[in-house]
Amino acid sequence: MAEDTELERTEPASVRRREQAREEGQVARSRELSTLALLLTAAGGLWSMGPALAERLSGLVRHGLQLDRALAFDTELMLLRLKDASIDMLLAFSPLLALLVTAGIASALLLNGWLFSFKPLMPDWGRMDPLKGLGRIVSRHGVIEMLKAIAKTIVVGCVAAWAIWHNRGAVLSLSAEPLDAGMTHLVHLLGSSFLVMASSIALVVAVDVPFQLWDHERQLRMTREEVRQENKESEGDPQVKSHIRSQQREMARRRMMAEIPKADVVVTNPTHFAVALRYDETAAGAPRVVAKGADLLAARIRDLAEQHNIPILQAPPLARALYRHTELGDEVPAALYSVVAEVLAYVYQLRRHRASDGPAPKQPELAMLASGLDPGPNVELDAEAVEA
Repeated sequence: MAEDTELERTEPASVRRREQAREEGQVARSRELSTLALLLTAAGGLWSMGPALAERLSGLVRHGLQLDRALAFDTELMLLRLKDASIDMLLAFSPLLALLVTAGIASALLLNGWLFSFKPLMPDWGRMDPLKGLGRIVSRHGVIEMLKAIAKTIVVGCVAAWAIWHNRGAVLSLSAEPLDAGMTHLVHLLGSSFLVMASSIALVVAVDVPFQLWDHERQLRMTREEVRQENKESEGDPQVKSHIRSQQREMARRRMMAEIPKADVVVTNPTHFAVALRYDETAAGAPRVVAKGADLLAARIRDLAEQHNIPILQAPPLARALYRHTELGDEVPAALYSVVAEVLAYVYQLRRHRASDGPAPKQPELAMLASGLDPGPNVELDAEAVEA
C-alpha cells in the first residue's frame, strides 16, 4: 500500500501545500551543511584567534596554579577564585562561541530562509512507538542516512590521516620549542588540520544538499485526487459555483427586464437579436444599451416592448453591431452615432404621430455601417444572453 501511494503521488506540490508544510516546520534540511558551516567556522576561528586564545589560556593556567597561604585556608576565597577563573575562561572563548552561533543560524537560513514554528516542538506520541522507530531505522531514509555516515567517516578519516602524516615532522618538533612558542605553534597546527578535515565534508555536502531538496519535493508531491480536493476547497465546489452563477445571471436578467419599459426603442434582427436603447436628454452623453439578448431572450425583450408600447425597429445590421460591440449600460459606440440618430429621429416622429393621430412615419432607410461594425449573421452568441 505504501508503494502504491508513493506511485500515485505524481503531481507537484501546490502553493498551499508548501505553505502548510512550512507552517508545520516541514522544510528541506541538511545536517551536513550545518556541520560543515560549524566546523569551518571553528577551524577559521582557531586559525585566526589561535595565538591570542593560546596566550590568554596560558595566562589563566599560570594564574590558576598560583596559590598563596590565605587562599589555602579560606574556602570562600577559593570559590571566588573559581568564579573569576570561570568568567575569564568564558570571556576567552566568547568570540569563538559567537562565531559558531552565527554560523549555525546562517547555515539554517541558507536553504529555507527564516522559519519560526512551535509545531515541531509539540509532543508526538507516535514517535515513541518502538515498532515505528524500528521501521524508520530500516526504511529507505534510514539506509540513506547510514550510507551518508559511512561515506563521511571514510572521507574525513582519509583526510585526517593525510593531515597527520603531512604534519608529523612539525608535531615531533613541538617538544623542542619553548612553551609559549610551542603553544602557539600547536594551535596553528590544530587549526590548519581541523580546517582541512572540515573542508573534506564539503564533498558530502555537495551531494547531500541537492538530495535533500529533491527528497523534500518528493515528499510534498500530491495525488490527483488531493489536487482536485484542494481546488474544490480553495475555489469552491463547481456545482455550487455553477448554481451561484445561475442565480447571478437570473438577477441580472431581471434587472435588465425591468429597464425595458424605460427604453426609447428596441432594435431587432428581427428574430435572433434585440437591443433596447434609452436616451436621456437631460444627461450628457450618447444613448445607452439598457437590454440585449439573442434568440429566446430576444423574444422576451420584444414581448415586453410590445406590452409597454416601446417602438420596435427592424434593422438587422444595426442590431448585430450593437449586440456585438456593446455591453449592458454602455453608451453607443461613436461609429454608430449617425445611424442611431436616425433611429431616434424616427422614434420622436412616431411619438408625435401617436399623440396627434397624424400620418405614420416611414421606417428609415438607415445608412450603411462602417466596415467591420456588422459581424454578420454568424455573430458569436453569449450563452447568458440566449437563455430565456
